[in-house]
Order: sequence, then C-alpha cells, then structure tokens
Amino acid sequence: MLETLSNIFDTFGASVSVPVIIFIIAIVMKAKPNKAFRSALLAGVALTGFSLMINAYMPTISGIVDKMVDNTGVNLPVLDVGWQACALVAYSTKIGMAFLIVAIILQIILFITKWTDIFMPSDLWNTYSFMLWGSTLYMATKNAWLSMGLMILMNLYILLFAEVLAPCFSTYYNYPGCALTAPHHAEGVPFYILVNWIMNKLGLNKVNMNLSAVQKKLGLFGEPMVLGLFIGFILGFIGNIHELGTLATWGEITTAAISTAAVMAIFPKIASLFAAAFTLLTESTKGTAKKHGKGRTWYLAVNDATGYGEPATIMVGTLMIPIMLVLAFALPGNRALIMVDLIAMPYCMIPMISISKGNMLKTLIGTILYFSLALYVWGWMADLYTAVAVEAGFTLTSATMLITCTCFMPLLALLFAAFLSQNVIIIALTVIVYFVLYILYKKNKDAVTSYMLTCNDVKPSEGVV
Repeated sequence: MLETLSNIFDTFGASVSVPVIIFIIAIVMKAKPNKAFRSALLAGVALTGFSLMINAYMPTISGIVDKMVDNTGVNLPVLDVGWQACALVAYSTKIGMAFLIVAIILQIILFITKWTDIFMPSDLWNTYSFMLWGSTLYMATKNAWLSMGLMILMNLYILLFAEVLAPCFSTYYNYPGCALTAPHHAEGVPFYILVNWIMNKLGLNKVNMNLSAVQKKLGLFGEPMVLGLFIGFILGFIGNIHELGTLATWGEITTAAISTAAVMAIFPKIASLFAAAFTLLTESTKGTAKKHGKGRTWYLAVNDATGYGEPATIMVGTLMIPIMLVLAFALPGNRALIMVDLIAMPYCMIPMISISKGNMLKTLIGTILYFSLALYVWGWMADLYTAVAVEAGFTLTSATMLITCTCFMPLLALLFAAFLSQNVIIIALTVIVYFVLYILYKKNKDAVTSYMLTCNDVKPSEGVV
C-alpha cells in the first residue's frame, strides 16, 4: 500500500492531485459542477504554469550559481543536495511512508473536528518535510513510535503556525481562502513575527520599501520586469567575473538577465489564474458555508510555488543568493554550504513577505537572521541525514562527503533535539508548550488575526520615509 501511494504521488504530482481535491471540496460544499470543474481546472493550469516557469528558469540560473560558489573559494564539508533529492529520500523510507497515511487521516480529522481551520491534505506533497525529520530520528534511535510521535507533533505545530499566518498570506498574495503549510517555511512564523515586531519598534515599518514604493521612486527602473533584468545581469556578472573576455560568457550573462526579467513579468499573470480559481470556489460555496459553517473561516493549503514569482518575493529571494554565500563563508564554526537550493531562496521569503506586507527591507533582514541560524542546523544534521540518504539509496561521490537538507530549519530542529534526547520530561514539555500556544491562540484568535493584518500600519502623524 505504501509503495502504491508513493507511486500515485510521483506519477500525478500537485498539478493533478490538487485540482482533484479542489473539485471534491467544491462538490461537497454544493457548488455547481461546472463551476467546481472550472475552479479545479484553473488551479491545475496555474500549478502547471508555475512548474513550467520554474523548471525553465532553474537550469538557466543554476549554472551561474555553481560558478558563484566556485568563485568564492569556499571549502566547507557539508553540502546541500536540493529539496528534490530530500523529497525522494523521504518517500523512500518505510517510517516516512507510514506517516504519509497517518498524516492524511490526521489532517482530515483535525479539519472536520474544527481543531484547525486549514485543510492541509491539499498540499500533501510537502508532508515529505515531516517524513525527513521522522526518518532521521529513526536512524538515530531505531524507535518507530518515537519517530511517529515527532512527526505528529510537528504537524500540529505547523498547522497552528500556518493558521496564524493564513490571513496575511491569503491577503498579500491575493489567494482568497488559501494557506501556506509547507513545514520548512511555516515553522519560522513565530521567529518572523518576533523579528517584525522588533523592527517595527525600531521604526522600520515607516521605511516604505514595498514594491509599489520602489516603483514610484525609480519609475521605469522600479518595474519588476526591469529590476529582474538588472538582478539577473548582476548575478550573471558575478558568476562569470573571471571569464568576461569571451562572447559565450556575455551570452550567459544576458540570458540570465532576460530570464529573470521574464519570471518577474510572467509569474504574476500565472498567479492571477490561481487566484481566480479560489475566488470562483469561494463565490460558489459561500452559500453552503454560511448555512452549515456557522461563520467559520477556513483555508485550503496550497503549494509554496504559488508565491515564488510574486515580484517582491523573487526580488528579495534572488538578492539572498549571494548573501547566503557570504554568510556560509563568514559565520564562525559553520560547516554547511547551501548550493543546489540557492536557486530556491524565493520560496523561503514567503512568510516574512506576508507578515511585513511586502516590506523588502524587513524581509531581507529577517531572513538573513533566520538563515544564519539555519546554516548551523544544516551542519548539525549532516551526519545523521547522510546516513538516512545512503540507506535510502543516495549515492555519495566521496567517502568523506556529508550532505544536508535545507528543509531542516531551526524551530523544528528544537523539537527534533527534544525527541532525540529520548528524555520523557523534555518531550512532555514540547507537548505542553503546543497545547498552551494552541489554547492561547484559540482564545484570542480575533485579536491575533487583527494584529497580523495591522501590525505594520503607520499612523498618519508618524509619516513614512
């Protein structure tokens, strides 16, 4: 059964499975079949568009990223091998696949019983992040029950954090009734909220560094497409700085520039299709929701690819590529070098962009701080993860090579460390902390939502820089 389920996900992917789930939800909510079908088809078309665009852009920029790594002269023993390889490892372990079934049942029950207002199975693919943690813990402890408990608790925490983020995410990215539940992104929500609060206290919310402000000040040069052209050109130039004397080099630089400009220009148009799918779904089902939902606001989990190409997101994410190389070299005691996943940095901007309402300065500062911590986590997890990957069939190119996964992020690493200790008291504390946070959130949900949506607002008397 586990192998069959794995084959289904590998074969159909998100662009097919998500529309099917959306269609079923729409029918259950008594939408007309033609509107349910159109909504599902729009979502499938948009997800396919995201995939085609990203897959076309990645090869163009990945070669330049490799050259940037070579040009820095960084020699670190732990390398990331990309989230795609991590997902394959997760879906190749028995404990991971066992949790996939548990996750489907758990997430549906939590939604039906209104424990959470997020329907998470619609982004079931990203469950691989939990599976990685569980598989790594099992490698260290050989305790299946402990590993399963860790994955379940992580799922509960992520649903809580995702629900806190959902109003900001759905509003900023204009995806009505949608939530970001990818564990490796949503787990950072508490940190980003805290950092955003501190930066607001320092007055950074008065510094108008959102995309519209940049466009207004820079005119033509502030348009996403034009900014993308310059960012792509700079990346290409840095990556080829030792080979500027050849025509082929300038061909690669200009290709990177125009490709980045294309992503900036085309992605928002694809995103509008995805938004239309959920607008249609909301309009079609609001009568049933009003009648049977008793005023309940709920969210459908969507893949993080939906936010990748939003102009401010990809702009800050692209700027983070060279910054991550500098951090890897400069941070004392760091062992890890993010390499393959450098090109996936825009995905990682989504939570902070949502919380800060598109403030690119605050997003850049927040993600630099968090990913500085993440580098140490990646180095710490390398020995165990390498063993898991090898057991799952991953072939190392060197006997001394260590690999890591950028899905291993700081807050979930604390939960992993607690379960790794196998100390009952420490593990119990992580469970207690979850229930305390959950109760506090549910009792103050309206206040939390209001804060998340207004925390960046500036009073007219304070002015904006």
